[in-house]
Amino acid sequence: MNKKIAIASKNTVKINASLEGMKKILPKINFEVIGVDVSSGVSDQPMSNNETWQGALNRAMNAKAEVVDADYWIGMEGGIDKDDDGKMYAFAWMCVIDQDGDIGKGMTGLFYLPPKVQQLVEEGIELGHANDQVFNEHGSKQKGGAVGSLTFGALGRTEYYVQALILAMIPLANKEMYF
Repeated sequence: MNKKIAIASKNTVKINASLEGMKKILPKINFEVIGVDVSSGVSDQPMSNNETWQGALNRAMNAKAEVVDADYWIGMEGGIDKDDDGKMYAFAWMCVIDQDGDIGKGMTGLFYLPPKVQQLVEEGIELGHANDQVFNEHGSKQKGGAVGSLTFGALGRTEYYVQALILAMIPLANKEMYF
């Protein structure tokens, strides 16, 4: 069986994470992948849980408007927030929409940012660029991301996103139990 997925990004990390996650939860399906550049409709650096979810949802909806003949539309949005002590943490939301319009939501684990990175983000610098400055990297968003830098490569951005994508697919892959 073949299915088409439209991913609301042309970033290879997000495309690979989507494809890997879909293959893991639906292993008998062959997937055709289309990456599209669409707007998140939120800040370049979402600064709350709600804004980050809204960005993922908007991206999936905008991908659906762009690629109408897909079977699944996927939006991913990385964001940051602060805990009650003012310490900043990063995470990402995954949104998957199927042909029936049903929505699956999945979230990555969160990790805390070091003070140097937090300071740069508070000054208005997007996390990926702040990460590049602090760790003397270039284009980390298209590679291991902040999670990769902070874990010394033990956990890369693709792997980090795969699990959340699989979690987002739970209600869609088990529709008879959820809808």
